[in-house]
Amino acid sequence: MSDRLSVTKTYKLYVGGKFPRSESGRSYPVSDAKGKFLANAAHASRKDVRDAVVAARKAFGGWSGATAYNRGQVLFRVAEVLEGRREQFVSEVSACEGVPVEKAESLVDTAIDRWVWYAGWTDKIATVLGAANPVAGPYFSFTVPEPTGVVGVLAPQRSSLLGLVSVLAPVLATGCTAVVVSSAERPLPAITLSEVLATSDVPGGVANILTGHAAELGPWLASHGDVNALDPTGAAEADRAELAKAAAGTVKRVLSVPAEEPDWTERPDIKRLRRYLEAKTVWHPLGV
Repeated sequence: MSDRLSVTKTYKLYVGGKFPRSESGRSYPVSDAKGKFLANAAHASRKDVRDAVVAARKAFGGWSGATAYNRGQVLFRVAEVLEGRREQFVSEVSACEGVPVEKAESLVDTAIDRWVWYAGWTDKIATVLGAANPVAGPYFSFTVPEPTGVVGVLAPQRSSLLGLVSVLAPVLATGCTAVVVSSAERPLPAITLSEVLATSDVPGGVANILTGHAAELGPWLASHGDVNALDPTGAAEADRAELAKAAAGTVKRVLSVPAEEPDWTERPDIKRLRRYLEAKTVWHPLGV
């Protein structure tokens, strides 16, 4: 019997395409559903939130300016790389969520398929949600959807991978960039997903993943002047009113979410894409 001690992992944040330690120097232990120690995760601070927002804002111009077809290719590449690490995700989801391996396999496969589903929507958004408007005059009038900007996402607390993908993928599909606070108790699939994003074609800063507590980091995302929208899915219901108040100071969009986490295995719909888009109407005179 070997008396060798295994190397304890301390995972880092994912900000701007890199893996920095938390500015605070803090970390916290992560355990499986039975209480067995798995690893240490970085405990993000408000300074880390600010750094992530800066990275997301810097990346927004290039990502929103890319062609819809190119964004679809990038998201499909995420699905390809995730598929290649399927066994690792199955192991982590099973351990973190306390579900049988067969159930974890189903959840991981659905998460992969969800990336593919949103990848297929990128070049169809303008056609489905845009319009050529009838007008009583010598003008063309077009309404086109445009990305909102930087979106703060408080990821679901229970669904460590599928729920995370379900709230992150539509943000990226619309051309927005994201700052995500992962599930506090079940962060390992989010950390591994950040490694997938880093080794796919997703430009640095487009998706930033912080590990920590939504109750601590959420208010800083809500009040940040350079965050344009907030998805409070992972916030406690009792905290959502305060987040909305904090967001009101910068007139940012706060998404309406159900009191309880939805069933993420249900088929997604286009409503989640609409949430991250703004309509711009252009008038152009005929014959000019």
